[in-house]
Amino acid sequence: MHPSSPDEPRRVVSLPLLAPHQGGRSARTCQYRCGNACDHPVPNTSDNAYLGDVIAHAVSRRSLLLAGAVVSLAAGATGALTGSAAAATPGAAAAGRHPGRSPRGLDFRPVAANRADAVTVPDGYEQQVVIRWGDPVLRGAPAFDPARQRAAAQAAQFGYNCDYLALLDLPSERSRRLLVANHEYTDEELMFAGYDPENPTREQVEIAWAAHGMSVVVLDEERRSGALRPVAGHRLNRRITATTPFEFTGPAAGSSLLRTSADPTGTRVLGTLNNCGGGKTPWGTVLSGEENFNQYFANAEAVTDRQTAARLARYGLAGGASERKWERFDERFDVSREPNEVNRYGWVIEIDPLDPESGPRKLTALGRLKHEAAEPRLTRDGRVVIYMGDDERFDYFYKYVSDGRVHSGNGLAARRHNRRLLDEGTLYVARFTGNSPAGQIDGTGALPEDGEFDGTGEWIPLASGTRSFVPGMTAEEVYVFTRLAADRVGATKMDRPEDVEPHPSTGTVYIALTNNSNRGAAGQPGPDEVNPRNANRHGQVVEVMESRNDPAATRFSWRLLLVCGDPADPGTYFAGFPKDQVSPISCPDNLAFDPHGNLWIATDGNALGSNDGLFGVALDGQNRGQVKQFLTVPIGAETCGPIVEEDRVLVAVQHPGELDGATPENPGSVWPDGPGHLARPSVVNVTREHGGRIGA
Repeated sequence: MHPSSPDEPRRVVSLPLLAPHQGGRSARTCQYRCGNACDHPVPNTSDNAYLGDVIAHAVSRRSLLLAGAVVSLAAGATGALTGSAAAATPGAAAAGRHPGRSPRGLDFRPVAANRADAVTVPDGYEQQVVIRWGDPVLRGAPAFDPARQRAAAQAAQFGYNCDYLALLDLPSERSRRLLVANHEYTDEELMFAGYDPENPTREQVEIAWAAHGMSVVVLDEERRSGALRPVAGHRLNRRITATTPFEFTGPAAGSSLLRTSADPTGTRVLGTLNNCGGGKTPWGTVLSGEENFNQYFANAEAVTDRQTAARLARYGLAGGASERKWERFDERFDVSREPNEVNRYGWVIEIDPLDPESGPRKLTALGRLKHEAAEPRLTRDGRVVIYMGDDERFDYFYKYVSDGRVHSGNGLAARRHNRRLLDEGTLYVARFTGNSPAGQIDGTGALPEDGEFDGTGEWIPLASGTRSFVPGMTAEEVYVFTRLAADRVGATKMDRPEDVEPHPSTGTVYIALTNNSNRGAAGQPGPDEVNPRNANRHGQVVEVMESRNDPAATRFSWRLLLVCGDPADPGTYFAGFPKDQVSPISCPDNLAFDPHGNLWIATDGNALGSNDGLFGVALDGQNRGQVKQFLTVPIGAETCGPIVEEDRVLVAVQHPGELDGATPENPGSVWPDGPGHLARPSVVNVTREHGGRIGA
């Protein structure tokens, strides 16, 4: 364990820090993480109107409120569960609000914004790098050697750019935990000295394939210090890569839309790509969302069939050669040769980390989009509900409700039954309605007259089994081209819905909307009450309360918890909490809850000039809306995958040093190993010095 030392001198070459890209990301991050999505035309060109605008011209504010009264009761009921008058009452007045004593779990001195090449944590805390890119995972894996990287070695080592993290208990090994980590993408210009982007070698490409996917790693846990250390070669350890065989399950499995020359059955596919957020199921499996998969596929401009070209464009495919040139080494990445191969990505996948012999699956019933998350919640009668965000400007928020109920127990019959729950159910998309007249939502972030951004909404069914609810589309088409289905039914265009987390006690669902610089631009949708700012650089966090607190309900109410950005900006909002007593926060991405019910937010692309970080937010009482920064990650990095337990915080530090112009010879960061070493994406464990509870 080593305490943080933000003032320690670090040898880092001076590089351009920020480029005019979405949020505060470097152009390099945009290039490799999402294929420069923000520089391309918005894929959603549908003309579905914001329902609030339509209603505002048709009915009075009073009649709208009466129409939503039944749904609005859910907000009060959900808030009452927290025991907080402020949480239960939408629009709790900022006037007269005074912070109380720091809530349990949030009693720490906030970390100041900074540009240090270090993980910076509060006074009284210490940190430990648990596992780095290239560390051995499987038996026989060599130690990491940046000058002698090989695809076979990488396939047995921890992958690149860790993102979502899950930490599971091992009942049979009480002093050990099981870590599951996503590996979202690779940045070859930081991985390989002398890399030529126009002429990658086969070995470099195959290393990148092996660096994608997921890692399953058993960790030794020191009870007294809280340290976690990998157990290389454990029987449960596993690597899943871009070439691991997967099975399609659910209603679209075997569809002609999924068939290729290599897989004429449409039931088997190699690999998973761009895995971002995820979730843990009640039966112990782990879900992972395939996000910006479009960037790996080439030659969309050569596709002449108009319908195919339109479908490709809706998922962001355009142009000729891909950034990484994978199509030179495997024709499945060339859509002019294999137009259906791209349809085999963009799914939620499921793995069983406790069964290394089980095959991973792609779940077609949950729809195909740029999945940022797949977070479960149970209904009162035991059905499973999965909430999902589609991380693109002006895309949508979804949920899935299973037909069957969860069976308890860990027996083979129960596990088989429970795994079928994500194959048989109904897929929905959300439509949000504001309760304020459209004229009061002026794009500045100024609150409407009722003192809060809030309203009602409905879940619109898209498909269930072989039945489609979308005119003109078959059920198979709905599952494979879910974005087009949601366009047709008039879903609400959101500001990049990323991670989604249901509150473990109240059931309120929290959505991180990261940003949308195109909101209100010429030819693009303007503000609405759930997305209230034009040129939205900083994002917001939404609370969704299902009617009668029933996850299977088709109606909900909602309100904004945070409108992020500089607290000095009048267009920001912190649930009515005094803005001079919050940490500035920008670009919310991943979400988590601690054991006390506080929300924790990891940021991606901080547009306020500081490194990204992790923030705790009180949801109850006089401190509701108080944001406190717990840590920052190194320069150029993104904070991912937070896990907040009673005595530790885990984060994935993704793409450290990913600055414009950075290379191994000219590094933007030397974290975590110091000068003379490559920057390495890593998982970090933060604990109290000498042990103790987080935020106590």
